[in-house]
Amino acid sequence: MTTANIITVARVLMIPIFYVFAIKTGAVYEAVAIAIFIIASITDAIDGHIARKMHQVTNFGKFMDPLADKLLVMTALLIFVGQDIMPAWAAVIILAREFVVTSLRMVAAVDGVVIQASRWGKMKTLIHMLGISFLLLRLHPISLGGTVTLQDLIILAMVLISVCSGINYVRKNVSVIKDGFTHRGS
Repeated sequence: MTTANIITVARVLMIPIFYVFAIKTGAVYEAVAIAIFIIASITDAIDGHIARKMHQVTNFGKFMDPLADKLLVMTALLIFVGQDIMPAWAAVIILAREFVVTSLRMVAAVDGVVIQASRWGKMKTLIHMLGISFLLLRLHPISLGGTVTLQDLIILAMVLISVCSGINYVRKNVSVIKDGFTHRGS
């Protein structure tokens, strides 16, 4: 197994540990959950960099790296919904984007087309990782005036970047799925 793949597998193994600490309340649990989440997030950049630099790009890594990222984010979002930190509609939109882009990539892969991460996708990942890290702090709502809180603004930013990134991927790669609109079968 390559170094990059070992790092990816380590990230996957961190997810249940993150979950155990993130569902508990208390300063120690929250600090450990945040630390695990941040370390797991950093390993995302590290394993990709190592894979490219050391020529360790593998099919396993191409499959497992994005899956690990999605499992980590999905775990955090579901915890937030369960703890009333994030409304369910926001988590649904964010997760729907992930399913749409992943499905688009899978369909493209059948035709031998690789859909690379775009700037929008990288920006989405950064905003999600920063937003989730902040929400894991479980601070009392920080009012920005009226009923709007900093937490609300962060969740809105996560939703908006998900939507914009998803639209960008679909718009740039609509040819991958276009035959479904033009095919006139029986």
